[in-house]
Amino acid sequence: MTKKKPIILITNDDGINAEGIKHLRRAMDRLGTTYVFAPMSEKSGASHSFSLRKPLEVEWRDQRTVAVDGTPTDCVMLAVRGLLKVKPDLVVSGINHGPNLGDDVTYSGTVAGAMEGTLLDIPSIAVSCVSWNKCDFRAAAVYARRVAEVVLKKGLPKNTLLNVNVPSLPIGRIKGLKVTRLGKRIYRDMIVEHKKPGGKKYFMIDGLDPDWKREMGTDFEAIEQRMVSVTPFHLDWTNHCELSRLKKWEKLFK
Repeated sequence: MTKKKPIILITNDDGINAEGIKHLRRAMDRLGTTYVFAPMSEKSGASHSFSLRKPLEVEWRDQRTVAVDGTPTDCVMLAVRGLLKVKPDLVVSGINHGPNLGDDVTYSGTVAGAMEGTLLDIPSIAVSCVSWNKCDFRAAAVYARRVAEVVLKKGLPKNTLLNVNVPSLPIGRIKGLKVTRLGKRIYRDMIVEHKKPGGKKYFMIDGLDPDWKREMGTDFEAIEQRMVSVTPFHLDWTNHCELSRLKKWEKLFK
């Protein structure tokens, strides 16, 4: 009996024409039947936003490739709740051009694509190539396939997704894979004022490249050691350690 190929849904936040998603699809094609639902244009920093009550235009590039005029969350939601006839076995978001480490993940459309898959009860992975300049996506594609293969075999706990960051290096220079926790990003953003030709002011967020807090066991440390970082995220944001302490506040409102 022929084993059924898994259905793999691919999205990103860099847009359907981005180089990273092309590498990712070629890697996932080796594991199953792929469908791409990705934004028509770049949606970096979109986080988990979606287009509530806004018309979503779609453009079918072929039978398994769809460009969506929306966010990564829109793409996954539209595919799973609307246009795909079968529920995917896996959602893979990426390969992002740039890191999604530490606090970056709160802004990331790449991570949000995997988050939406997780909310829809589908094992999901976000994959990023760590470089601020030109990315070499080849190693990221290889590790995306390896991690996806394990997830397809072993699954993931409920409400859990994986955030994978891969150094932008030839694969022979990568020292391995490490399971990590989120590190702490040090942002150095500034608000810069500009003027249009007519004199009207506008503002841009600019500044120096961010740094990170040096701590052991973090995703930042793994990347610095030329290792792939795999960080499990849990969608229950409740701070259970603080729950009993804060329950005492209830009497203040009686």
